[in-house]
Order: sequence, then C-alpha cells, then structure tokens
Amino acid sequence: MTRKNRGEKLPLVSHIIVAVYVLILVTPFYFVLISSFKSNTEIFNFPFSAPASFGLENFVEAWERVDLDKALVNSALVTGISLSLTLFLAIPASYAIARFRGKAGDYVERFFALGLLIPSFAALVPTVFLAIWMGLFQTREFLYLFFPATALPLTVILLTQFMRAIPSELQESASIDGAGRIRILVSIYTPLVVPGIATVTILNFLSFWNEYLFSLILAGPSPTERTSQVALPILVSQTETEFGVLLAGAVITMIPVYVVYIILNRRLEDVLVAGAVKG
Repeated sequence: MTRKNRGEKLPLVSHIIVAVYVLILVTPFYFVLISSFKSNTEIFNFPFSAPASFGLENFVEAWERVDLDKALVNSALVTGISLSLTLFLAIPASYAIARFRGKAGDYVERFFALGLLIPSFAALVPTVFLAIWMGLFQTREFLYLFFPATALPLTVILLTQFMRAIPSELQESASIDGAGRIRILVSIYTPLVVPGIATVTILNFLSFWNEYLFSLILAGPSPTERTSQVALPILVSQTETEFGVLLAGAVITMIPVYVVYIILNRRLEDVLVAGAVKG
C-alpha cells in the first residue's frame, strides 16, 4: 500500500470512528425521547421503534402528578441565584489571584484547589448541621449559599487561568489613563474572559440543575421547596412504574439544559470568532 493510499484511507477511518461515537451518544437520547410517548407495553415490546402516536398524555400526567411547574421554578431559582452568586464572587477573586505579584497569589490559588480534594459525601453531615444551626434546614435559601461554595474552587481556578492569559500591559495602560481596579476588571478583563465565563457557567449550570442528593436533604421533599430532580423520582412506583410518564418528566427537565447550552455555546463561538477576526 502506497503512502498516498494510506493518506486517503485515514480520513475514512476517522469519519467512521466519529460516526460510531456519535451513534453511541445519540442512541440513549433517542430511546428516552421516543419512549416518553409510549406505554409500558410499547417500551418493552418495541423499544427502538417509533411510537404509535405522539400524544402528550405522558407529559401532562408527569406535569400534574408531581407539580413539575413548581419544581422547575424552584430549580430555576436555585440555579440562577447560585450561578449569579458564584460569578459575583469568583470573577474578582480570579482577577486578584491572576494579577497578584509574588507567591501570595499562588498560595491563595492552592487554597482554593484544596476544595477539589474534599469528597462531597464527607461534607454532607457537617453541612446538615450548619443548615440546622442557621435555621435554614430544608429550605431553598440554604442551597443559594451551598451551591456557590461547592463551585467556587473549580470556578476560581479556571477563571484565573483565563485572566493570566491577558497581557498585563492592558492593565498598565488603563491605570495610566486613570482607571481604577474595579473599572479595569469590569471594562477590560471581564469582556476578554467571556469564553471562560461561558465555560464555567455551563459546567456549574449542569452541576446545580442536576444535583439530587444535597437538594433532597437540604431543601427537602416538600412540594414548595423541592427541585425538579427531587420531584422526578416520585414518579417511580413500588408496584408498577409507568416508564413513559417517568421519561416524559425527564425530557421536560432536560429542555432547560439544552436551551442554556445552545445559548452559551453560540455566545462562546461568537466571542472566539470575533477575537480571531480582530487578531
């Protein structure tokens, strides 16, 4: 086989590998989507075939049975407030660490890195005691504080790397023009690290929205406080679970995740393209 023939077959092999990988990723999503329109009989007898009808009965039943409207609102509040608080604290901290001269910045960064070494289960019991002591046990309000605390270590570390990639000459020239540190952070650094902000926002959104254990224990199973991930398991019955209804509820809770990802992914691509054009 000549070198030319090998070069022609290499793209073909890579395309086949990518196609197989995409198929592996798409198959579970396809199964969940089509099964959300089926009954148990259809799911078990014809698992990968199209449903007999695309009626919304399963979605309506899932929505009404566990009050998904209230659960989705709770999830949106917890996720939105937690994301905002995380960025509000992480962006200034990352800027300070990235531009701190000397070893103190490295020590502070390592201190944040220690948060990545603590297993979540190890913090469960102390966190429950803290929530009880604060009088916020089984309330949404405690999740507003708890989720940012868990996300700050990784968020600060990632944003710090983006901040360090910005030339220090920009800060020096802005300082000469009379800009203060807050103005430099808001007008120069924050717009330039939008790709990093989009990245950590996507990661934290997935973590906050899909969190189950701490949401169940700290916010509780009450319909007025529980999130969508806590509400979904109520659809599981000990006698006969209607899997079509369960999967319909899962599809409903997945929609915000895909919407946020599409919005932030487009924003990330726009920023990167604009930066390439300017460069």
